[in-house]
Amino acid sequence: MVSVLGNPIRHIWLVRRMADVAGIDLAEKQARGALSQEDWAAMVTRCRGCANPGDCERHLDRGDFLAPPDWCENRAAFDAQSEKMEA
Repeated sequence: MVSVLGNPIRHIWLVRRMADVAGIDLAEKQARGALSQEDWAAMVTRCRGCANPGDCERHLDRGDFLAPPDWCENRAAFDAQSEKMEA
């Protein structure tokens, strides 16, 4: 079965919003070289493959998240970026 990726613009904003929840400034990370263009593209692509982006949007709109949820396709990437901030 072929999966269809979601709208790139929608998912760019979802990744950015979830990064904010995680306390990660993606633009600053990119400027410092801590987040490569390839890593950023991979994050957006993983998000685009999510089966339920509407759930994510609703939770983000309500402010239900204090951290990226376990089911977030980018949870590991956000965790890794957070660890880079602490190092």
